[in-house]
Amino acid sequence: MNSNAPPKSRAREWLGALTLSGYAAIILVATLWPTPLDQGYQASIDKLLAVLYRNGVPLWFGYNKLEFSANVLMFIPLGFLVALLLPGRIWWLALILCPAMSIAIELTQAFALSARFATVTDVISNSLGAVIGIMIAVMLRAIVYERDQKVIALAAWRAQYIR
Repeated sequence: MNSNAPPKSRAREWLGALTLSGYAAIILVATLWPTPLDQGYQASIDKLLAVLYRNGVPLWFGYNKLEFSANVLMFIPLGFLVALLLPGRIWWLALILCPAMSIAIELTQAFALSARFATVTDVISNSLGAVIGIMIAVMLRAIVYERDQKVIALAAWRAQYIR
């Protein structure tokens, strides 16, 4: 490492860790609330589905598909943030950590929350969302890495040929 290089900024890491902590807390509150979050909202859910149907969503897309989709969407940011905060060489640990969190949530629901329902489908949808988020983070890192390599190569070329 160049001794003249400025010290590495930790602001991105702190901001990412703070965002991840807040988002994980939201997920835990939503998934470990003593009663299901959709309890008492059936009329609103039916209205939402009616709007979706009027706007071209096929009739086979019912409540179960809506819940599955919501679970996928809920875990995309989690996978993204975990993969982005892990060092680049061990980003793949996010592929273990995020599904493990989903499994822990479902086990807690099964054994500690009598009004909640633990399902394998929730683990699958949460894990799918996390994998989507992880892949977005990996692609973003690859794009930034390629850009940085071009900037470094251009700077080296300029240092060599432009004086």
